[in-house]
Amino acid sequence: MDRHIPIRLGMVGGGAGAMIGNVHRIAARLDGRFELVAGALSSDPARAASSAAAAGIARSYDDFERMARDEAARPDGIEAVSVCTPNHLHEPVARAFLAQGIHVICDKPMTATLAQAQDLAAAARASSALFVLTHNYSAYPQIRQARAMIARGDLGALRLVQVEYAQDWLTEETTSKQADWRTDPARAGAGGAIGDIGTHAFQLARFVTGMLPERLAADLSSFVPGRRLDDNAHILLRYGTGARGMLWASQVAPGRENGLRLRVYGETGGLEWQHDLPETLLHTPFGQPAQVLRRAGPGSTPEGSRVPPGHPEGYLEGFANLYAEAADAIRSGVHPDTLPGLRDGLEGMAFIDACIRSQAADAAWVEVTP
Repeated sequence: MDRHIPIRLGMVGGGAGAMIGNVHRIAARLDGRFELVAGALSSDPARAASSAAAAGIARSYDDFERMARDEAARPDGIEAVSVCTPNHLHEPVARAFLAQGIHVICDKPMTATLAQAQDLAAAARASSALFVLTHNYSAYPQIRQARAMIARGDLGALRLVQVEYAQDWLTEETTSKQADWRTDPARAGAGGAIGDIGTHAFQLARFVTGMLPERLAADLSSFVPGRRLDDNAHILLRYGTGARGMLWASQVAPGRENGLRLRVYGETGGLEWQHDLPETLLHTPFGQPAQVLRRAGPGSTPEGSRVPPGHPEGYLEGFANLYAEAADAIRSGVHPDTLPGLRDGLEGMAFIDACIRSQAADAAWVEVTP
């Protein structure tokens, strides 16, 4: 099929007041690869209709199961769906559309529990449709650059992996649409900060290094009185290669807005990247001057770049890179290893599960088993 014909897209969740739904809509439309034509943006009919009208969506539903059935029966029905709901709905929503052969582009984490993720993976493997998980940071050009350099051996054998994701928006008790479900175990799942942002940090380190830790020891905290899920995590990682790692995820770090940072060190050099300077990758060969690699500049590949160097790219463009790659996979039927999917989802849920088990055993070392 002609790749220039937009893919008919639906959306579940992401209605009025939901930040991530708007991000998905912008990213899907940025390259003209998708046309958003249907949505179940809320279970309340009036809210669903008003949210759909505001987003320019022609067909509005208030029931995702009916949407999956009805759209599959239409000759002009959706070909793919974006799942932008709270975590506890990821599995039933994705399963409903996969059963109809409709491709799923799901926000992270994959599900609320590891058991749900395993069930969903089985459903996805039995479906003709693709399952994509939007770990958007893995689509930043300089992250792809770092991944290629490590795979090429530029750092030698890896020794140290340091990744952190720190925010401050839950430093005190707060009530909002975003905070309420993320601090509710019934909707977020067993992980708080480790599920919301820790899975991003975990996947980023995995994506860039190619390594999955075999064991971890997690010290989880809930600093805000009465909070039922973790809002801070310090996690030690051990890899089968002998490398060691540390992951810090926090939503109670005043002054940190969206502080995602990755540092990787090997026998012959290191790499450093941080989200608030996304176009810069620092390469530090041992015993040599540091090299500042800029997006699409000398020494960097142009992969994922949309505009020439000096014209800033960031969060929305990285998200759009994933959507563009998803569109290529949908049209070709080939899921490239750079596009997050079932493996990333299962590994992320295994990470959360291992953290919970470790914390229950007073931060003991536990196996990480997808």
